[in-house]
Amino acid sequence: MKKKLIVIIALSFLISSNTKLKNEARDIHSKSAMILVNDSTTTKVFWKNLKALSGKAFEGQLVSAPANDDFAGKKLVMHVLFANDETILIPFNVGDNRSRTWILKYKNGRIELKHDHRHEDGSMDKVTMYGGTSTNSGTPNMQVFPADQETFEVIPAAFSNAWWITVDSTVYTYNLRRLGSDRVFTVSFDLTKEVEIPKASWGWEGFKQDKY
Repeated sequence: MKKKLIVIIALSFLISSNTKLKNEARDIHSKSAMILVNDSTTTKVFWKNLKALSGKAFEGQLVSAPANDDFAGKKLVMHVLFANDETILIPFNVGDNRSRTWILKYKNGRIELKHDHRHEDGSMDKVTMYGGTSTNSGTPNMQVFPADQETFEVIPAAFSNAWWITVDSTVYTYNLRRLGSDRVFTVSFDLTKEVEIPKASWGWEGFKQDKY
């Protein structure tokens, strides 16, 4: 009789413990899911803010740059050529140089920034597609992109680069800081004043939206 009682008590304890563990696991899963939802929501708000600029062009000004930077004194224009839920394309013209296009991709709750560089004939520059992916949710108005492995392979000295983009109702900024150096670059665009749509970036003249 005592043995049966001990077995019953042991079984009751195991069942109780198992139920408690299941409940705790469920709670942890629920909290984790909530964190992921909140996490991705922040990134999505930033994406939505940037996506709202689709089809518009804006003129910028150099705020900070190394001495004798090639951008100094030139007309700077960004054009949000295309934007959907997964891709945003932003040609960035520096004077007559139309070699640059910022490519942003939304992937798994994070944003990837790549720099597409072309020659005038449309062919890819040997230094292209460098950039990085955000490592956290950022804020609705700012995302940071530390240099990735591809950047290191293309530009070894840029292994410590960190880019960041800010956007609100009035200003868009593109920024670069090379950690461990004095290299800082910032260009700011006035979103309250649209400008004429510029010529297509080199290699993007025949752009078709259905490709994306």
